[in-house]
Amino acid sequence: MSTINNNPNNNVFDQINQANRQTSTRQVDKSDDQMFMKLMIAQLQNQDPTSPADTSDFMQQISSMTMVETMTEMSRTFQTMSNSLLSSQSALQASSMVGQRVFINSDIANLSQQGGALPGTVSLESSTTDLRISIYDRGGSLVDRVNMGQTQAGERSFVWNASEEVPAGSYQIIAEAFDGEKYKQVDTWMPFTVNSVSLGQNGIGMKVNTAIGSIDFKDVKQLG
Repeated sequence: MSTINNNPNNNVFDQINQANRQTSTRQVDKSDDQMFMKLMIAQLQNQDPTSPADTSDFMQQISSMTMVETMTEMSRTFQTMSNSLLSSQSALQASSMVGQRVFINSDIANLSQQGGALPGTVSLESSTTDLRISIYDRGGSLVDRVNMGQTQAGERSFVWNASEEVPAGSYQIIAEAFDGEKYKQVDTWMPFTVNSVSLGQNGIGMKVNTAIGSIDFKDVKQLG
């Protein structure tokens, strides 16, 4: 796994491509040598002793078989190059995310400054007659509440404007929708700055690294 952190002295593209080229070259050279020897030995073992093959015909057959194997290895090499390009493209996309704000599926959020504003998004599967956003401190005490009232289904944005005495720090954001009988918690998406991005093999399995840890890219809703 590689990590993208926008360090100009650590070119992830060169590292990825160099590693792939070295691995591919070693594998192709070794495979070609082994296959050539196997084909030649098999040809010799299966000759009719009373009617040995003409030397030129023999070498032509070996050459043809080696060519087929070489073409197979070339196909594998091109596949490796394709994977390398895919990984490089993913690295480029990941690099562009570093330093940006993303909304992550979480009920934890960071208020960046005392008395600041904290935006968020709520995901509603169905409409509700009352949607409320409750904010709790680390000790579990209710700090504030945002009442959104009747709200239609879908993605709904909200903003918590903290009062001047509320300090910066980490808070728990609980969104609840009234279903006619009781309040039921619904998903919230809160903003975080991307510190770095980690890539899996061939760019698959990307994670964004934030103040609350490493988050799967599938749990990122939007940039903003």
